[in-house]
Amino acid sequence: MVIAMVLKTKINKPTYVDLFSGSGGLSLGFERAGFRNVFSLDFEESFCKTYRRNFPKHVLVEKDISKLTKNEILKIVGKDDIDVIVGGPPCQGFSIAGNIGRMFLDDPRNQLFKEFARVVDIVRPNFFVMENVARLYTHNKGKTKNAIIANFNKMGYFVECKILNSADFGVPQVRKRVIFIGSKKNTKIFFPEKNVNKYATVKSFLEDLPMLKSGEKSEIPNHVAMNHSEQMLQKMSHIPDGGSRADIPGNMRPKTGDVRKYIKYASEMPSVCVTGDMRKIFHYSQNRALTVRELARLQSYPDNFVFEGSSISQQQQVGNSVPPLMAEAIAQTIKKMINS
Repeated sequence: MVIAMVLKTKINKPTYVDLFSGSGGLSLGFERAGFRNVFSLDFEESFCKTYRRNFPKHVLVEKDISKLTKNEILKIVGKDDIDVIVGGPPCQGFSIAGNIGRMFLDDPRNQLFKEFARVVDIVRPNFFVMENVARLYTHNKGKTKNAIIANFNKMGYFVECKILNSADFGVPQVRKRVIFIGSKKNTKIFFPEKNVNKYATVKSFLEDLPMLKSGEKSEIPNHVAMNHSEQMLQKMSHIPDGGSRADIPGNMRPKTGDVRKYIKYASEMPSVCVTGDMRKIFHYSQNRALTVRELARLQSYPDNFVFEGSSISQQQQVGNSVPPLMAEAIAQTIKKMINS
């Protein structure tokens, strides 16, 4: 009797497909929320290597999504009823929209969004979750967001979108993203609510890791310090906890470049948004950039999640991720809608 109950629980896990899975931030969140993976897809070799290492039992399709045919998709899905498709298709063509009457969806650089929508239309999941940069919400006076929603409406999906901040879900980082949730049924769509009273800080997530100097390594996976030049070490040595390039003496202060660079993390605050290149944002007390492991912690990845590939690729994998804690909060909300 006990065995039968266990088997039934396992079989009845809600199912998901992860498109543009990257290293697996969304997958990890949905796994923690009790979902079962049917398949995931990505094209980048090193990203796929990381995904396979951390999700060895998942079906990972390493392929350009535009070359994934309808028959291939249906063969992989088989008889599974897919509860949710998740993913963050890159949307880069912000400049074209609004020019000469053209729309965001006309830009060929947004073909990957169209591919996400194509797979949704083929699989017909009960829900989908699409993540993207917050700027998309207000771009072109809201016309871009509305065009995306209208595209899914034509496919028979009811869609809502909202900007969520990862810090609201226990992630030690202010990371704002627009989340689209679509449902096949005309029911109220819910988004996760803030579940922390106080934001987690950079220090609270990093302080127990071994201290490292420039170029040093540790036994902890991915906790390897970048080897900085003497000139760079001199510059960062003048910046205090939470400081900026304004703290560097004028004769060596960078005069141009991104103002969000040459700063130190504020230890008692959540991190600035983690991106694929954090080499010029420095540890609050150690004279160096953060290691991949430290950046992964700021994204809420556990230490047993190991990143493969070159150090630059590892940073990109971390920076491109949906923080697993945020993904889990979204997944729990989808699960409640499925159950209701």
